[in-house]
Amino acid sequence: MGNRDKISHWSFHISRLHHHHQNHNHHQEHDLVKVPKGCLAVKVGQGEEQERFVIPVMYFNHPLFGQLLKEAEEEFGFAQKGTITIPCHVEEFRYVRGLIDRENTKSLGNNHFDHHHHHNHLVWCFRV
Repeated sequence: MGNRDKISHWSFHISRLHHHHQNHNHHQEHDLVKVPKGCLAVKVGQGEEQERFVIPVMYFNHPLFGQLLKEAEEEFGFAQKGTITIPCHVEEFRYVRGLIDRENTKSLGNNHFDHHHHHNHLVWCFRV
């Protein structure tokens, strides 16, 4: 499966997850926290070390996050039920998230006059 096919497959999977979360009546307490528009909840880590993060969907287009998704695919396949689980250590995920956020902030600063998109949604995508 090529990169474009994988992104398309993950996009379909994300859409199904979003629909599932909106229509599912049996949530754990942390699942009751509403995920802001333009964001998606993911689980990071394994076992007791697992944490839930709410991230911007634009992360799915970033090569570093793509590598984390590849690790998830290798461990769990595309048939994950419910929230996408990323099997890296929580600190590794925080580091990657920081790199992506810094890169996006830098990019936004350089292209501020080139477009009129507002990325304030990044402020309210946070660890839950």
